[in-house]
Amino acid sequence: MVDERQIIQEVLSGKTSSFKNLVEKYQGLVAHVVFRMIVNSDEREDLCQDVFLKVYTNLNKFRFESKFSTWIAKIAYNTCINSLQKKKAALYDDYTAEGETIEDYLDHQPSPSRFTEEKEVSERLWIEINKLPMTYRAILTLYHLENFSYMEISEIMQLPDGTIKSYLFRARKMLKEKLTTKYQPEEIK
Repeated sequence: MVDERQIIQEVLSGKTSSFKNLVEKYQGLVAHVVFRMIVNSDEREDLCQDVFLKVYTNLNKFRFESKFSTWIAKIAYNTCINSLQKKKAALYDDYTAEGETIEDYLDHQPSPSRFTEEKEVSERLWIEINKLPMTYRAILTLYHLENFSYMEISEIMQLPDGTIKSYLFRARKMLKEKLTTKYQPEEIK
């Protein structure tokens, strides 16, 4: 694949069709951030488009001082926060039955029995993750699903590195407590 730096230079030089490569590469990342923070499915799609519109219009401001993925995730996170603040939209915390499974993001096909087991465990896990405060949910998603470092999450969320570590620890602890009090060990393995 072509180097990100080269693609960005092409877009900035007027070859706007190259932007499609960036969208294809980072649409999963943007979806992870937006889908973890926004409940309304119609609004999710609009926000994903808004994120890429902001990336495109602000591409000349990217200075290669951080990873491009970190910069895009920060735009996605801030776009969601702004949307939630403007519309005072309902957060996932307000919907206990609404839960997305990790299968929405994974691209594997296990056996039917294994699939059923994994699906049930994933649903239980995501139901409990979605009950966590939004900040904890976002940090868990960025760290465990997107594999961002503490420093990158700190930059995205504009929180100190130590706070990210502390919140991730608390989120894991809260999640573990919720799972162990609500389910038997064999139900969450």
